[in-house]
Amino acid sequence: MPGTVAVLRTSPVRVGGQLDESQAYFHRLFWTFSPCIEAFRHCKPLVGIDITHLYGKYGGTLLVAIAQDGNSNILSVAFALVEGENAESWSFFFSHLREHVTPQPGLLVISDRHNGIKAALEAPDGGWLPPFAYRAFCIRHVAANFALTFKGKDARRLLVNAAYAKTEVEFHYWFDILRSEDPAMCDWANRIEYSLWTQHCNEGRRFRHMTTNISECVNSILKGVRNLLVCSLVKATYGRLAELFIRKGREAEAQLGTGQQFSQHLVKCIEANLKMARCFTVTLYDRDNSEFTVAEITPTGSFSLDSYRVSLASQTCDCVYFQALHFPCPHALACCAYSQLTWEPYVHQVYRLSSVFSVYRMGSHLPFRRVSGRHMTGRLSSRTRIRGVRERVVRGPLGYGPIWTRQIRTDQRDVDFVGSRATHVVVAHSSEEQSTHGVMSSCVASFDTFFISLSHLDSTIIGFLTCT
Repeated sequence: MPGTVAVLRTSPVRVGGQLDESQAYFHRLFWTFSPCIEAFRHCKPLVGIDITHLYGKYGGTLLVAIAQDGNSNILSVAFALVEGENAESWSFFFSHLREHVTPQPGLLVISDRHNGIKAALEAPDGGWLPPFAYRAFCIRHVAANFALTFKGKDARRLLVNAAYAKTEVEFHYWFDILRSEDPAMCDWANRIEYSLWTQHCNEGRRFRHMTTNISECVNSILKGVRNLLVCSLVKATYGRLAELFIRKGREAEAQLGTGQQFSQHLVKCIEANLKMARCFTVTLYDRDNSEFTVAEITPTGSFSLDSYRVSLASQTCDCVYFQALHFPCPHALACCAYSQLTWEPYVHQVYRLSSVFSVYRMGSHLPFRRVSGRHMTGRLSSRTRIRGVRERVVRGPLGYGPIWTRQIRTDQRDVDFVGSRATHVVVAHSSEEQSTHGVMSSCVASFDTFFISLSHLDSTIIGFLTCT
């Protein structure tokens, strides 16, 4: 498939005490597919980063980037197979994620508190520092770290409630209860910057997403595949994503055909908010700036205020729902009704059904092609060179011209690391997009070429990375 990106990093090795220039040690692999790259442009401006451990012959760790569309569907947009969590492996993942998938400014990264992630995101030349990107912690991981020091489910629940609080008043309510349990618990939490783990201090960047959604990702994309070998694992992500794109794309297209303008998730939220909006009285405060004062006739929640200041022009409300969720809260809807205005212009573009359909459009109208066993042999449809430190030329099968080959080892027996690691980038472009930049070669390739290259990683010594 055109646009597929695969970055293979290898290390030169010594065999029997001598440098074998025809072989290399498999080190890391990053991959993403063109529909995923296009999809992220229409998702919420945040990405969840997490890991899952592999249980196959060679072990390893799978790094995953997770996005979410405007209908609360999660989508894996990039993967990396690495040796484990460390600063170098995270830097490898984040650099290619930024380059190939998430170039948008102002992006929020939700992750755990691993020092390797911190080092990668804070690198001066990484492109992940504010205002180009912001960081937030997954509250599930924060709570797990908290539980290592303080036992008891009740204390952990109080910490999570404080993190999810949308207003400062609600936050301090839960935090004061936590302090009454044990002041040391609050001291532990206070060592973490509030903007990294609380919702009320994140300026609406989270879209109310407090976790990385890795469990949902494992169930939808990675369930039953973490014990597979490299090529089978990549093929599994390809196949599962193909099914997801086709299914979700058809669902969104069918809803568009009925004339709907917004996602089902948004419609349900607006309907619930409209019912609550009947409990308010509205007073115009500033006509020029569309500012109102909204008073509750009856309390609508445990942390209700007597009155709320709403600004339709700046899309803010004292309840903070408007800013946090990026669609009108009940108070804002009451102001729209009072002013005889439609609420639709105050909804973020990501919740529009056209945006949801755009997430899956490329994968549903230009489906992922099925990769079967027959694609793993025979002549390739395009020419690919995967350049290493050294290359050698042999004759291709059935007389099909030269084949550029390089053996790659996947075991560590009788192997010593030497020299610097080499990086190979395989990008499926159209023929006119061919280019080479230093040690990272951008190659003309088909997605089949990528799988032919990876298929040999499953053996102890890779035979040929081939092309014609």
